[in-house]
Amino acid sequence: MRSRRHPIVASLGTFVAGAALVVTGLVATPTAGGAQTNPFQRGPAPTNAILEAASGPFAVASITVARQSNFGGGTIYYPTATNQGTFGGVAVSPGFLSPQVAWTGPRIASHGFVVFTIDTNTIIDFPSSRADQLVAALNYLTQTSSVRNRVDASRLAVMGHSMGGGGTLEAVRAHPEYQAAVALQPWDIFQNFSGVRVPSMIIGAQNDTVASVTAHSEPFYQQIPAASEKAYVELAGQDHFVGLTANTTQAKFAVVWLKRYVDNDTRYEPFMCPRPSGPTIVEYRDTCPG
Repeated sequence: MRSRRHPIVASLGTFVAGAALVVTGLVATPTAGGAQTNPFQRGPAPTNAILEAASGPFAVASITVARQSNFGGGTIYYPTATNQGTFGGVAVSPGFLSPQVAWTGPRIASHGFVVFTIDTNTIIDFPSSRADQLVAALNYLTQTSSVRNRVDASRLAVMGHSMGGGGTLEAVRAHPEYQAAVALQPWDIFQNFSGVRVPSMIIGAQNDTVASVTAHSEPFYQQIPAASEKAYVELAGQDHFVGLTANTTQAKFAVVWLKRYVDNDTRYEPFMCPRPSGPTIVEYRDTCPG
């Protein structure tokens, strides 16, 4: 599985005749095993217990954002730790007629992200509008919000449910500089996502009759090029509105995907590859090698 970043900086040594080696560059600190330290790594090594718990290792606080001119305001959740450097940022859009996807804020932020769960301009906004509002929310988060200094503006992701999930995929299609996308039971029409170049996870639901996996999630997954990195999870026995709940399997994979691609944290790869299975999963597909 390819890495989205290469944080290791190679140093050049200069030999002077008969003299010792002089190192002139900056060298990342090696770990005990000889590998280079990931500067974006946040939190302890992941375990199933950590990922499936109701909250992660970071304490979280929140602030309310009033309605803005280009999106409907929302709530920002952020880790209270001040000794970890900056965190990746995630904006989350609700679906048609829906409020904020409330569970995503505290759950994802507790794993080391600044998460902005937004309200949309109106509850009937279609996916393209929701895509624009996700972009506007990330701009607000990184440029205007009171926690902007906690966010690494180079490590951003989008997420959404239903029409917000469709908006999520439209947003990353238009913004290849983003690091990750997670679409929960996405709904969209007259769109093609073959232009997506951002690692994208789609989480469908077996009993979804609003955005059925055969008409939405699966075709969207198939359209995204394998070279972009992608994953498809189908939740067993769930319907369209599972996206509004803190379903353990859904939350676990959303965190895993964001940690892997926003934090570039390869410690999370064993939860993706080999492909997971179990009673809560109908199907899991991804671009794991082999």
